[in-house]
Amino acid sequence: MADVKTLKIGDKAQFTKSITEEEVTLFAKISGDDNPIHLDAEYAKNSIFKQKIAHGFLVGSLISAAIAKELPGNGTIYLSQNLKFLAPVFMNDIITAHIEVIDFPKGSQVLLSTICKNQDQKAVIEGTALVMAPRETVLVKKEVTESSTQL
Repeated sequence: MADVKTLKIGDKAQFTKSITEEEVTLFAKISGDDNPIHLDAEYAKNSIFKQKIAHGFLVGSLISAAIAKELPGNGTIYLSQNLKFLAPVFMNDIITAHIEVIDFPKGSQVLLSTICKNQDQKAVIEGTALVMAPRETVLVKKEVTESSTQL
């Protein structure tokens, strides 16, 4: 974790997670996106992908995790994000969100390169994020992070 005073161009971080069928189902319930390409194996079998795929925004949310957990870290405020969906993500794919500091537009704003890659190192999402980094390093109580991981 870093604050705006300690960040520098080229700083990098990543967050890795397997995308499970259960999470795709939960995301459909939370988001309201119940497109059968995500939920119905029979429907998906006849699609261009030949199997169910994860929601693009579920996968993109790993970028948010990398920003919040790693770089800049706790206390960071998301200002904007652009995403380009390059390839499908299938059930049980292992996705790594890579972020890198590429600019400091003004004040405590930080521009990040954002790329999600699957277990074969194929880019599935790319884009940029603009965030406001905290002015000081923010520490989170241990019980807060432990309870949030149990959701």
